[in-house]
Amino acid sequence: MQLTNAAWLQKNNPLKFILRFLLQKLLHLFLLLLAVSVLTFVLVSLSPVNPIDAYIGSDVMRVGAEQRALIAQRWGLDQPMITRFFLWLGQLLQGNLGTSLTYNQSVSEVIGDRFGASLALMAIAWLLSGFFGVILGILAGAKEGSLLDRIIRLYAYTLASAPTFWIALLLLTVFSVQLQVTPICCAAPPGVLLQDVTIWQRLQHLVLPALALSLMGVANIALHTREKLIEILHSNYALFAYAQGETITGVIWHHGLRNIALPAITLQFASLSELFGGSVLAEKVFDYPGLGNATTQAALRSDVPLLVGIVFFSALFVFTGNLMADLAYQVIDPRIRIGKSAS
Repeated sequence: MQLTNAAWLQKNNPLKFILRFLLQKLLHLFLLLLAVSVLTFVLVSLSPVNPIDAYIGSDVMRVGAEQRALIAQRWGLDQPMITRFFLWLGQLLQGNLGTSLTYNQSVSEVIGDRFGASLALMAIAWLLSGFFGVILGILAGAKEGSLLDRIIRLYAYTLASAPTFWIALLLLTVFSVQLQVTPICCAAPPGVLLQDVTIWQRLQHLVLPALALSLMGVANIALHTREKLIEILHSNYALFAYAQGETITGVIWHHGLRNIALPAITLQFASLSELFGGSVLAEKVFDYPGLGNATTQAALRSDVPLLVGIVFFSALFVFTGNLMADLAYQVIDPRIRIGKSAS
């Protein structure tokens, strides 16, 4: 069996192999960021929303042609789309993402201020969806065909086909309006200074948006974990373990967990893009001041620099998650090696 060049590098020169792997990932990242930047810039620039009207707001009828021309000149909206893109690209190469029309701040400051709130929301939802998704998937797979299995599948299929904003509105109606056990909006009590907000108040305002996001992720992970576990329980080595007196719990513990962990982690990291997209809708419903809410405002106001900057940042965020998944494979299954193959 002859090793390929990548496998030979990994065995004989691991430092060079790691460097080659990182260079390949950086090249993929560069092409990804370039593609999403160009596509987002073009699509938002072709939007029917007039950025000058959106910037002026309710005073649009009071602003004359000369003032509109000055506003367009101030924000560079009087330039052709191609010229504006290369001007933005030149700023980006200098480490500047531009200035937001919506918030009149640099895009980097807007993203930095709001990413912390969104990160807490997405992190809690991500952990909850992964944990409960695997647990429900194991219960359904271990009790295949039972009432519990049918209930879990019904729950998963229902939520997998339900839009995020509908789930968020339903939770808001039940827990905030009818039961009145959770706040109705925002990330803190209205009228309270940021430094006076307690941790308990932050958690109260965070729990419902995080629950709305996690419910969506649980469904996909539970269904995939169930199918993988059923496949494992009907495999030859599981039948051999049963013949030796092993219980179904023992088979799951000794053979199932490691085998279902890899696809579960793959789905968990792959769901980062869906999680970010879902946070846009959830934050809008709960009026949560995170990056998703800023994305909505940028789209409604045709704020090209801010929207491109957020898409740019989210692509980098999702790419980092996928890279972490590649590295996690090595810990979970040592048979998998990056770039290793034989012929």
